[in-house]
Amino acid sequence: MSYCLNPNCPQPKNSPGAQVCKACGWKLLLQEKYSVLKKLGQGGFGATFLAQDERLPGKPKCVIKQLQPAATEPNMLQMAKELFKREAQTLGKIGNHPQVPTLLNYFDEDKHFYLVQEYISGLTLQQEIKQSGPLPEVGVKQFLSEILPLVQYLHGQKVIHRDIKPANIIRRDQDRKLVLIDFGAVKDRVDPNAAATDQTALTNFAIGTPGFAPPEQMALRPVYASDLYALGITCIYLLTGKSPKDLDYNPSTGEMLWRKYVDISNHFAEVLKKMLESAVRHRYQSSEEILRALDLEPYIDSLAEGLATKSHNPPKFQESYSQDFAPSRPSPSSASSATSKMAEIIRARRARQQNSGPRTSGYPVPGHQIGINSPHSQGFTAGRKVNSKLDANGVLKAYARGRKDFASQDLRNLNLEKAKLPGGIFQEAKLAKINLQEADLTNAIFGQASLKRANLRGAILVRAYFNNADLEGADLRNADLSYAHITNANLKGANLCGANLSSAKITEDQLAQAKTNWSTVFPNGKRSFKRGLM
Repeated sequence: MSYCLNPNCPQPKNSPGAQVCKACGWKLLLQEKYSVLKKLGQGGFGATFLAQDERLPGKPKCVIKQLQPAATEPNMLQMAKELFKREAQTLGKIGNHPQVPTLLNYFDEDKHFYLVQEYISGLTLQQEIKQSGPLPEVGVKQFLSEILPLVQYLHGQKVIHRDIKPANIIRRDQDRKLVLIDFGAVKDRVDPNAAATDQTALTNFAIGTPGFAPPEQMALRPVYASDLYALGITCIYLLTGKSPKDLDYNPSTGEMLWRKYVDISNHFAEVLKKMLESAVRHRYQSSEEILRALDLEPYIDSLAEGLATKSHNPPKFQESYSQDFAPSRPSPSSASSATSKMAEIIRARRARQQNSGPRTSGYPVPGHQIGINSPHSQGFTAGRKVNSKLDANGVLKAYARGRKDFASQDLRNLNLEKAKLPGGIFQEAKLAKINLQEADLTNAIFGQASLKRANLRGAILVRAYFNNADLEGADLRNADLSYAHITNANLKGANLCGANLSSAKITEDQLAQAKTNWSTVFPNGKRSFKRGLM
């Protein structure tokens, strides 16, 4: 089908290959190369269309934005043009980042302005949640570990996105990476000392999405921390499946009441609380601060235990750490031990980071860790550079010493039958043909891990996390997968005969790819014969 770009066309749909619109006579081939296939969406200042480049081999798809301001007053039209131009300039400046759509073209034709950018194939996070339901805590932490470095990069380029929300974040089908889209509300001339009167009239528009935008942004004074607030609201949506308008607010303070809807650790709740502070000065000021706060989480219990051995009255720590990580009102002696212990932790962490790879302009380079790196880690590691391969005995010994983080490790073909590894972190690990038969993997994390033809027969995988994992051909017969999060995992040819999937997060399409039988317990708790597909 060919689609007409005339905003006033009464019948924009045309037959494939048509040169002009039958309804209004408009030329259908834009710039003699772009053929529009369908309309994707409509906003306050423009419409978005899916198109293809007829001149290039393979006719690759692209996205075309057309300036279509709702108001026709001259000053509004000029503001819309400025916003459009600003989006093009911003994409031109930052579009070489792999998590931002590439700007392909920018031009005007027939008195209309057009912006052409890379087409990102995939579902938005909003669509994912509507299809599969809310994410567990570990899934939201993975989201933060992927998106925060991108936001840090944008802020380093003096760009405030101003419209971060689940509908503007796509998980790209090609590599499952998160891509931030829609830079139409961007602010790229950041002056933290500007008064309200210094803001241009343009700032009065495209201030973001109500509920996701913080108070200072709605008051026309966006700062870098405004994007961090929007990320916090996005996290709440991912955890609850509820948009801000569906949540209650404290009538006295205006604070969003979300805690009762989620089951997360107290520390992570405090991190989110600080991201959502109404007052900018009380909020995290940078992505790096949030990553640092999440990075310290695995040490809290061991740190408290270390202090308890040196003091009969150990001090209570602040739930949310400040930049100096100081405990709250400790005695002089306990303060000394706390500072010493924390200093050791930070020095060790920095040493590991230096050994794992360099940083460039504050942005993690490929292969460098951006998440948690600890032998006691309960959290994530993203993009770790692995230098050695553990054998089965090494894994068991490391776990016995308190290590749970095996993210990105190469553990292919290892024999870990009946191993006790509850809470193990195997994020992005290579686990093809591993033998984990009858192993205890309760609450284990296998996000984006490769488990092709893995033997998980009879394994205990209660509440395990398999989002985007590759389980093709895996043997999961009689495995206990109750409450497991299997959304987006590849189950082609996986054997789920006799598996317990009670209350698991899994789709019908996934089940159709796997083998099931009369003894499989499905998410609704019932047994029924279901013929799987190879």
